[in-house]
Parts: sequence; structure tokens; C-alpha cells
Amino acid sequence: MTTQRYLRPVTDDPVLDPAQTALLPAGFRDILAPNAANEARLIDRMMSTAIGHGYLRVKPPLIEFETSLLQGPGAATAERVFRLMDPISQRMMGLRADMTAQAARIATSRLKNAPRPIRLCYAGEVLRTTASQLNPEREVVQVGAELIGSSTAEADAEIILVAIETLRAVGVERMSLDLMVPTLVPTVLAQLDLPRKTMTALRQAIDRKDVAAVEEIAGDSASVLVDLLEAAGPRDSAMRALTALDLPGDARSALNRLTQVVDLVTAVEPDLSVTLDPAENRGFEYHTGIAFSLFARGVRAEMGRGGRYQPNHDPDGTATGFTLYLERVLQALPDPKRPETVFLPHGTPRDQAAALRRQGRITVAGLTPAEDAESEARRMGCTFILRDGHVAALS
Repeated sequence: MTTQRYLRPVTDDPVLDPAQTALLPAGFRDILAPNAANEARLIDRMMSTAIGHGYLRVKPPLIEFETSLLQGPGAATAERVFRLMDPISQRMMGLRADMTAQAARIATSRLKNAPRPIRLCYAGEVLRTTASQLNPEREVVQVGAELIGSSTAEADAEIILVAIETLRAVGVERMSLDLMVPTLVPTVLAQLDLPRKTMTALRQAIDRKDVAAVEEIAGDSASVLVDLLEAAGPRDSAMRALTALDLPGDARSALNRLTQVVDLVTAVEPDLSVTLDPAENRGFEYHTGIAFSLFARGVRAEMGRGGRYQPNHDPDGTATGFTLYLERVLQALPDPKRPETVFLPHGTPRDQAAALRRQGRITVAGLTPAEDAESEARRMGCTFILRDGHVAALS
């Protein structure tokens, strides 16, 4: 038995078979040229936009202790986090599934004494244990920013406007903004004296936007909930419907904040398509104020989202931020063009090659003499060739 095991062809072992080792787990992929370079260029441009508004770029680690990773807004990612044991500390660690919580941790620990509000931005990969039909990737790139320490409507509006400007900086156009108030429905429901089971069923019916079920479950208390559901739509009609609602004090305050934010955003972006969905809460469970999603024509899933939240367990702490998903951004943009490269026949003087690169050219050097330099240049994927000291296009 032992002899047979060691004499078995190497390629029968899936661990050693090159055809098997080249496979990647579902939701993970290699990114090749020119896409990898294009992604790096987009990230730099997006970060430059946020930095231009005073956001300080930070780079948190890919992995950290589970206890800190799942604090504050990180608690919402608990089911999506890859976990492993740290062999040094013997403590459980997690691979980040979202960078918002890490930026919040940095602000409330390493930068706790920095003047408020503090603005942070970041970009990097996150890993998730599960994927969805709309978002099949389990490794995605996030680009985001957090404004921590200001509770004003101006802060809410700034985050939205910086997110829009960041997308425009890389060429995304025809955007739309969907604004939500995730705390609104829970505030209204808190006024109802309903059994827990009934309350759960009512919450589910609201999430499904099932007006008939809401009316059946809520009975006499259904009218305001139905009005909230039916108020969803374009900015102007939705605001008129919401203004007419009879809401409890906290809910009215939340709507007043929504009105302020809408006015501030549209004053800068008067042509922006804005819709309101006051009853939406799914995916925004940890948000404590105005939340939003950004969409672009031709892209099915949201390009980014954000909103107000507590950055830690301090009830007085407050922050607002956004996260953009680079994979969705790429769907809204044309495919990158292959770069123009100049083939340098074998023996080209190094100073000539260096001069071309200083001009911004990409050069590919021939490592051996070629009988037909132009054929070799095409084989290497070049679009130009250096001929007699001059750059010439390949026909």
C-alpha cells in the first residue's frame, strides 16, 4: 500500500496537479492586465478626490482581533467574516468584511484626541464568506470615507456630495440617489402596543412592501405605515406626501433632517435624480440616521451606500460615511484600452529607452536579436516600434 501511494503519478494528486491548483474558490478571481493597472489608477483618482476635501487616508490591516473588528458598525458583518485562530496570542481573529468599522476604530482609538470632526478615507480589499446573486464576488475592493464627530445635516450632505464627486472623478455619469431613514419605521412601530410575534410579522410585511399584509396585521394602526410605504418615489412627490403625515415627535424630527439633507444636496446637484424610500431598512440595520444608496444607469446593483451610524458603543458618538464598490464602478465605465507600448529592438541604447519612458511611453525591450523586428513587436503585443531612433506605429 505504501509503495503504491508513492508511485502514484503526481498529477493524480489534486493538490499538486497544475490544472487543479490553478482553480480558485467561488467568488475569487485573478485580475490581469490591463484591468489590474486600470483598477489601481481608478483607486488613486478616487482617493485623490476625498483627500482634496480634507479626508486623511488610512490603511487598516486586512486582519485583526474579532472583538475589535465586530464592534460598532462591524457587528452587522458578523455572519460574513472569515475567522481563524492567531497562533501567537491564541485569540480569534477575523478577515475584514467591511472597512467602515476599522476606520471607526482608528478614529476612536489611535486618533481619539484629534480635533472633531475628523475625516478619514481608505481603499482596500475585503473578504466575505458568502455572496449574493447580484454580487457574486467574495473578494471586493472598497473605496470609502468617514466623517466622524459631527451630527449636523451639513455632514450628512457632505458625505453624499463627496461620494458623487468621487464617482464623477473616474467618469461615472447618470447617477441617481436613493435616500432612506432606517430609524423611521422602528420609531413608529415603537408607539404600537403589539405582541412580539405580531410585531415581527408586521416588520417583515413592511420590508416586503406588502400593503395588504400591513393593513391586515396592524389593523387600526396601519394607516401611517401604509402612508410611509406609499410615499416612496421621486423627491418632490415623496416630500409632499411625507410632509402631510401625522408622525410622533422623533419620527417627525427624522423627516425634518431628511428635508434638510435633500435641500443641501440638491442645491449643489440640482439635476441629480433623487428618490426617497422612507420605509426601507434592509441592509441599513446599524444606521442611526439618514442613509443612502447610489446607482448608475446600466448597473443593476448599487454602486455604493452610506449613512449615519454610531462609530463605537458610546451612545453620544456619531459618524456618517460612504462605501463605494469598485467592481460596480467598473461596470459603469468602458473597458480599459490596452496601453500603447514601444518595442525596442535588441541592442537599443539604454539612454534612448530611458528618454522614451520619461516622455510617458511604455517600452518593451527585445532580449535577443530578431530577424523580423516588426513581427516580434506584434507578437509581444506592442503598438509601436523604435526604428532608426524614431517611434513608428506598426501598420
